[in-house]
Formats: sequence, structure tokens, C-alpha cells
Amino acid sequence: MSTMAPQAAAEAPFVISRTFDAPRERVWRAFTEVEHLQRWFTPKGFTAKVARMEFRPGGTYHYGLRSPEGKDMWGRAVYQEIAEPERLVWINAFSDERGGLTRHPMAPSWPLQMVTTVSLAEGDGRTTVTIRWVPFEPTEEERRTFDGAHDSMRQGWTGTLDQLADYLGRSF
Repeated sequence: MSTMAPQAAAEAPFVISRTFDAPRERVWRAFTEVEHLQRWFTPKGFTAKVARMEFRPGGTYHYGLRSPEGKDMWGRAVYQEIAEPERLVWINAFSDERGGLTRHPMAPSWPLQMVTTVSLAEGDGRTTVTIRWVPFEPTEEERRTFDGAHDSMRQGWTGTLDQLADYLGRSF
């Protein structure tokens, strides 16, 4: 019988992986250089409006996004760990134009902050990217919202990873 607390059991991470036909160094650059990141790391159909990156532990990636309907939203990532070329960890959140924390514009019970872990593994000139997503210090309501949203997260991340595949297919 398990002695795991219900709270810990409810925090099932969201995990998605994709293998790309590109060497790990190139995929690393796509994730870590602002001129590349802003060209693919958006929800499908969105465009990056502005981006500022301080790529170091404790540094911030602050970005603006524009929806196909012309609505602007902001996000930020605070880098926690950078282990070139195999692992990145950051805490991400929706933000305002100045970088202050805000709630998800369409889902008020979405976790205020999320921990994103990106692992890159190379084999035969290809790179497998694994993304692990968990809420950061969630309330019970935020945890329930996260736990119930895995299907929509899979759809969103699949679209973003499709854009990465397209971007990696171009020369940079």
C-alpha cells in the first residue's frame, strides 16, 4: 500500500517528446538564442511581437505574442538551470508588458507559474526533445485545472513542436 500523500499523487507532470532531424547543438541554439526562439516558440498561429532575453541562471526571457485576431499577450521565463547542450529549466508565467506576473487571460484557475524542463538527447545526428511541465507552488484549484488540461496541453505543445520542426528544416 502506498503512503504517498494525495497532494503529491495529484501532481502528475505533463510530458511530451519529439525527435527532430537535426543535431543537438542546432536544437540547443533554437531554444537558447532569442533570434531563433522568437521565430518558432509561440502557440500555433501566433507571432512573436517583441522579445528580450538574459540567458543565464536567474535571467529572464520576456516576450510579447500577437494572436491571429490581433490580441496581444505577454509571457516570461526565469531560467533556473542551464546545462549546455542537454538541459534547460525555467519557471514560466503569463506577464504584463513590464514583466509582472499575471493570470492566464482565458483560464483564471490556470497555475500562476509553471516549471518547464527541456531535455535534449542526441543519437545518430537526430535530437529527441522531452518537455516536462509541472505547476510551481500551485493552489489546489490550480493543480486540479492543470491535471484536467493534459489533452489541451498536448495539442498546444504539439503545434509548437511542429513549428520547431519546420524551423529546424530551414537553414540558420
